Amino acid sequence: MEYLNILIIVLIAFLLIQNFLPVRGVKQISTEELKNELKSKDKQFIDVRTPGEYKGRHIKQFKNIPLHLLKQNANELSKEKETIVICQSGIRSMKACKVLKKMGYSNLTNVKGGMGAWS
Repeated sequence: MEYLNILIIVLIAFLLIQNFLPVRGVKQISTEELKNELKSKDKQFIDVRTPGEYKGRHIKQFKNIPLHLLKQNANELSKEKETIVICQSGIRSMKACKVLKKMGYSNLTNVKGGMGAWS
């Protein structure tokens, strides 16, 4: 029974770590670096927060596609353009990058710290 408890703890720890680790092949930028990127017309900007969070405060270049709707709305995005993804803290945007990567998007950038770090 003790081995089972240890196994469960290890599994939970592994799953938690997986959620917070950067995705291989996804660029990480700070909100300071994002300010330079916002001028580019060659990039697409996606905010994966809820519509309520987005309405409360957002960056005008970002289109709101909530994380739970990303798969069915990914056809609105170009696979050729760099996709810069933001959320409130950087965790949901990292999950969104994982989803998009599995769907064949390769030029992905996550904003570290998300809107919580934006000033």
